[in-house]
Amino acid sequence: MNFKEQLVQYPILEVVAQAASRLGVDVYIIGGFVRDLILKRGSKDIDIVAVGSGIELAELVASELGPDVHVSIYKTFGTAQIRQGELEVEFVGARKESYRSDSRKPAVEDGTLQDDQNRRDFTINAMGISLNKSTFGDLVDPFEGVKSLRKRIIRTPLAPDITFSDDPLRMMRAIRFASQLNFDIEPDTFDAIIAMKDRISIVSMERVSDELNKIILSPTPSYGFKLLYHAGILSIIFPELVELQGVETRDGKGHKDNFYHTLQVLDNVSEHTDDLWLRWAAILHDIAKPATKKFDKKVGWSFHNHEEIGARMVPSIFRRMKLPLNEKMKFVKKLVRLHLRPIVLSKEEITDSAMRRLLVEAGEDIEALMKLCRADITSKNPEKVKRFLHNFDIVEQKLKDLEERDALRNFQPVITGEIIIEAFGIKPSKEVGIIKESVREAILEGIVPNEYEPAFALMIEEGKKMGLVPVV
Repeated sequence: MNFKEQLVQYPILEVVAQAASRLGVDVYIIGGFVRDLILKRGSKDIDIVAVGSGIELAELVASELGPDVHVSIYKTFGTAQIRQGELEVEFVGARKESYRSDSRKPAVEDGTLQDDQNRRDFTINAMGISLNKSTFGDLVDPFEGVKSLRKRIIRTPLAPDITFSDDPLRMMRAIRFASQLNFDIEPDTFDAIIAMKDRISIVSMERVSDELNKIILSPTPSYGFKLLYHAGILSIIFPELVELQGVETRDGKGHKDNFYHTLQVLDNVSEHTDDLWLRWAAILHDIAKPATKKFDKKVGWSFHNHEEIGARMVPSIFRRMKLPLNEKMKFVKKLVRLHLRPIVLSKEEITDSAMRRLLVEAGEDIEALMKLCRADITSKNPEKVKRFLHNFDIVEQKLKDLEERDALRNFQPVITGEIIIEAFGIKPSKEVGIIKESVREAILEGIVPNEYEPAFALMIEEGKKMGLVPVV
């Protein structure tokens, strides 16, 4: 199999080939770029392996490309990187690695192309393409990676226990590739993941979360989560999610399996957005149900206040999983806290005041919240789903009309604490907060518009009720 014609569209590869020839070293493309080329998937990352110094080759390539081309050198790892347009080309010398049982840091030494391919994680990532003059474009496939692609399976080039013992993160990578490509994991390979799952604990949480996020961003993320669950890895890295699994029945009354419901909500959201953090909100929207589950003989199972308690759990989960604690976390926390509000509004007569409050609290995230709420309808009864979605249409139209009329998305009452202090000639106090809240509530209830004169008049009235005398 030869890929000479396909490689022509990447002019930098000809420069690499010529530079390698001048240095007298053999050179190959290896890994994901080769896989994606065969699958006809676009790829912007090219890994170059030189049977010699990858850094020396990168420096020569950069000089050939011109003075404006910068090469980033990472001597600790023996790698170098060149960016050209949208392409990111990484250079490394062929190497072989050995690991201690308690570490992911390998002992590295120079090796042959075969050594380098032996250390790769999966057969679909161990294929190479020659850039050498006499064999330019030829496929080097010692582990039948093409066959694995045709069969749509993930398997390791060496015995799976060796591959996973060397680098336990590869267990998650196997599941990630299966989820991204919709491939099966070869039975012996999956059995090895089950047997060695506990070794995932030596991997840094940053690396684990990076792979988990890639699973979350795959086309049908529930597939990856189910593989993680059945392998036993999910209970190690994300025990709160596993606690959702199972159905308890008492006095003939049961509840839905909140684990599989959550995965369905995640898939539903994923059909409409590639926003990683909205997908995280789907994962965490019911996370507090185990902590709030109660049984009542009359009404059956309830999960009262799970949205508020779930929102409080978000920061600690993000912190433990080394996810960002910035606006992204706050976005997820907000959606978890509000996810029931539109559902409640869709079940009962809609009041303007309830709509105003939702718009004010959701702010710029109202569209994301509505996507989450629509995804949360997972009934097996199509008529019920149709009815709920129709009600959501009504809610969304009402929200749109209110937003156009009242501009509530970035709501701030026109009466501030400073205005109250100046109007009554008082110092900052509890009374200021009470008056401010009364005016805010009146605006949200539609009693007065959010305009200065009527809101100021109400402020004076509220102050007089408390015995305050205006000085203006």
